[in-house]
Amino acid sequence: MPTQLWVGLGNPGPQYVFNRHNVGFMACDAIAELHNFGPVQKKFQGWLQEGRIGSDKILLLKPATFMNESGRSVGEAMRFYKLDTSALTVFHDELDLPPFKVKVKQGGGHAGHNGLRSIDQHLGPDFRRVRLGIGHPGHKDRVHGYVLGNYAKAEMDPLADMLGAVGAEADRLAAGDDARFMNDIALRQQS
Repeated sequence: MPTQLWVGLGNPGPQYVFNRHNVGFMACDAIAELHNFGPVQKKFQGWLQEGRIGSDKILLLKPATFMNESGRSVGEAMRFYKLDTSALTVFHDELDLPPFKVKVKQGGGHAGHNGLRSIDQHLGPDFRRVRLGIGHPGHKDRVHGYVLGNYAKAEMDPLADMLGAVGAEADRLAAGDDARFMNDIALRQQS
């Protein structure tokens, strides 16, 4: 049986691939690639990959339900594997962090994030979140277009650096050492 379920939030479809809102999907892809996860399977209304990080079995799930229904997919996987929320980690875009900053938080609110709101509705708020900073456009009226907008060309290198760091330090996350995970990512981003 798997030890942990890691979920990347995003929207399915080629038009969303480089959206800021899809950085959770990107993080899952980076982890799967760096840690040689198995092939993608269509399961739980999403795409699932199995692998190991250290001694931990990790399931990576990218819900294909669109953001505001993510909880359906996540809830289905959690029930199937009989996991409780302590086994769940969700990777998502975070407006309240500067671009490419990474913070881990246990529990909390959804701050208007529809993917988190949906998971809260299905499972409650007590799960670990990996908050991937996208910055704020400056005014709340511009948020929708901003999160559904693509990363700019100038952002591609720092984005790749952040995703690479998340993948490279995933063993810290798997081991539950959130502080070391955040610290080691910050150190990688400085070099």
